[in-house]
Amino acid sequence: MRIVFMGTPEFAVPSLKALYDNGYDVVGVFTQPDRPKGRGNKVIASPVKQFAVEKGIAVFQPQRIRRDGVEDLRSLAPDLCVTAAFGQILSQEILDIPRLGTINVHASLLPRHRGSAPINWAILQGDKTVGVTTMMTDKGIDTGDMLLKSETAYQPGETAGELTVRLSELGAALLVDTLQALEAGTLVRIPQDEGAMTYDPMLTKEMGIIDWAEDAAALVNRIHGLNPWPGCSTAIPGGRLKVLRAEVAEGTGVPGEILAADPKGGLVVAAGKGAVRVMQLQAPGGKPMNSKDYLRGHPMAAGSVLKEDEVNG
Repeated sequence: MRIVFMGTPEFAVPSLKALYDNGYDVVGVFTQPDRPKGRGNKVIASPVKQFAVEKGIAVFQPQRIRRDGVEDLRSLAPDLCVTAAFGQILSQEILDIPRLGTINVHASLLPRHRGSAPINWAILQGDKTVGVTTMMTDKGIDTGDMLLKSETAYQPGETAGELTVRLSELGAALLVDTLQALEAGTLVRIPQDEGAMTYDPMLTKEMGIIDWAEDAAALVNRIHGLNPWPGCSTAIPGGRLKVLRAEVAEGTGVPGEILAADPKGGLVVAAGKGAVRVMQLQAPGGKPMNSKDYLRGHPMAAGSVLKEDEVNG
């Protein structure tokens, strides 16, 4: 079976590696073009490209696969395409090329959390159970028939970055199970229940601005669900303080009021309901650190209120 793999970020690498390690004939890889990254704007190849080059697999990087990748894909004569966080929408012309269709590894328990950031939204919305679904790709956005699912419990305090690593490995194993069922003729297509579906929008930088009027539990979910990108931050005099990890704490006060700020008890801030204990933070230009360590060198006054209008104030 000739397979073409399409994927871009770290999440996709375990799935590609699983195909390679299990002896599948990966005849080509499609991934996003190399892009500038980091402070130095150095052009970096995607993690999927790096793995493919290391293993000697042909790599294709069309700006728009539906426009300038059709002939390359057709020339590979794939029996099956496999996608995992590719980052481009496939046209019907593309979908018609592989004779067995295209299987996608999607990081949610469909039909819940369709869209480009399912892991983030699962945390943002407080899901207790998360997972991965393999599905047949059609022209819609994550609307195709489901194949297999794998579930796992969300671990309290887990960031989106950490959960992505776990689900990428879960997805890789599920992909192999899916292909084995396909080869055995036992794979069953299950239409999605449109009445149970949710579609989540793309993440924006603005989502990371902490509104202390939110309930404490929702704020904690936001802080973990948007870590590492776009990250959550709150205004402090002279700039912004990134909040990387937190937990719900006891206490009441005006939203944004600092209820406690000492090296022993840490940093506790009042929310719209309850309070948030900041566990890890990052000062402007600094490194991530425990809030208790931060407070030893940067005292904050209990009773003061964190407000957005005080940025650079």
